[in-house]
Amino acid sequence: MSEATRLPPEPLPVTLLTGFLGAGKTTLLNTLLQQPDMADTAVLINEFGEIGLDHLLVQHFDDATVLLASGCLCCTIRGDLAEGLEQLLRRMDNGAIPPFRRVVIETTGLADPAPILHVLMMHPYLLMRFRLDGVVTVVDAVNGLGTLDAHPESVRQAAISDRIVLTKTDLVDTPARIADLAALRQRLARLAPGAPVLEAAKGEATPAALLGAGLYDPATKIPDVSRWLADEAVSAAEETSRAHAHDENRHDERIRAFTVATDAPVSAAAIDMFLELVRGTHGPKLLRLKGIVKLAEDPEHPLVLHGVQHVLHPPSQLPAWPDDDRRTRLVMIVRDVEPAVIRRLFDAFMGLPAIGQPDRVAMTDNPLAPHTLRR
Repeated sequence: MSEATRLPPEPLPVTLLTGFLGAGKTTLLNTLLQQPDMADTAVLINEFGEIGLDHLLVQHFDDATVLLASGCLCCTIRGDLAEGLEQLLRRMDNGAIPPFRRVVIETTGLADPAPILHVLMMHPYLLMRFRLDGVVTVVDAVNGLGTLDAHPESVRQAAISDRIVLTKTDLVDTPARIADLAALRQRLARLAPGAPVLEAAKGEATPAALLGAGLYDPATKIPDVSRWLADEAVSAAEETSRAHAHDENRHDERIRAFTVATDAPVSAAAIDMFLELVRGTHGPKLLRLKGIVKLAEDPEHPLVLHGVQHVLHPPSQLPAWPDDDRRTRLVMIVRDVEPAVIRRLFDAFMGLPAIGQPDRVAMTDNPLAPHTLRR
């Protein structure tokens, strides 16, 4: 096959490993990298401070491991992350390092994961070479409750996760700690109802359990929308949350996970304008969005959506519906936004305005509407 007709390589899966300070991310990474399933894995490690220490603990350190030493993963590190990923690709493409099949990015414990996800969703070259497989969040079973109470970063880390790993459960050996662990599990179930919770001490945090969290089943290579969306778990958690009163002063009580769904086909223009309005008015509060859309113009080929805050990954269409559920389903995780607000917006764009609420025309033609919507 000539260079001109050679197909681009399949995008490599990227797993983001996050969790608050002291949760045990590096210990988990060490354990994972000793497994045969983690062979041919490139690791990028972010450090807080000028001198990197954690990378010295990574036993699998080799030429494919890159240390990012620029401090907290906020907006200022985006260039370093992109450069680190590009450097890995160049070295692999040039034969300087053996080919790798996946990448794990370990963040500092103070990191907001959103900027890293933005890089993977927006960088034009990295979009072609990498795909987000999932976010794994490590939570300390002993100190987790206090961490969630004191540090909003830890709440965001848990809320956007695809998998949660509980560490130090072997230290839960008193009635008080047992009660705290039960309370921690309840809070994590409300924060990330679609994320399975695994115990590291029981050997549950295996590569098979943590990897393959993306849209495509790693074994069959076909879409597994139900597993990826986990919309049934989110809906069930929302129903449970309505039945219980919580402490609104807690950081995690300001976060809501919910599902918007409809049987009716949705026009491409309507879903586009709805997403623009949500991103334009609630962007920083939209922690994560996953969805599958039944397009009115092409109902046999569903549209897959994935967004973090104001950044939306380029949508893609599936060749066919992967199962019998052909509804439009949007799973959203928001902060300081009531689900009813988003649902009213969605109904308006679907042509179902409620009494006293603006319809789609009013929201898009009004001169006070967000600039991103005015065509």
